[in-house]
Amino acid sequence: MFSIEHEFDATVITLVDEGETGRAPAEDVVIAAFEECVTLTQADPRTGEPVRITLTTGQLRDLATALDLPEGVYRRRV
Repeated sequence: MFSIEHEFDATVITLVDEGETGRAPAEDVVIAAFEECVTLTQADPRTGEPVRITLTTGQLRDLATALDLPEGVYRRRV
């Protein structure tokens, strides 16, 4: 399940893991897309503290491209 909210300076997507039979659900992942970067935030299940990763828009494009490629080293050409 996920939700999408449009805020003043970002689009915020929250990914909710509903769990599978016999497995506890993972913490929610909150993705905030700004003009210059994207942040992913998830609570550390051991400490409850939020952990944040920031990707530039270039890194995000590389990630999206990489999801459909076999293993190897690549350089994206514009």
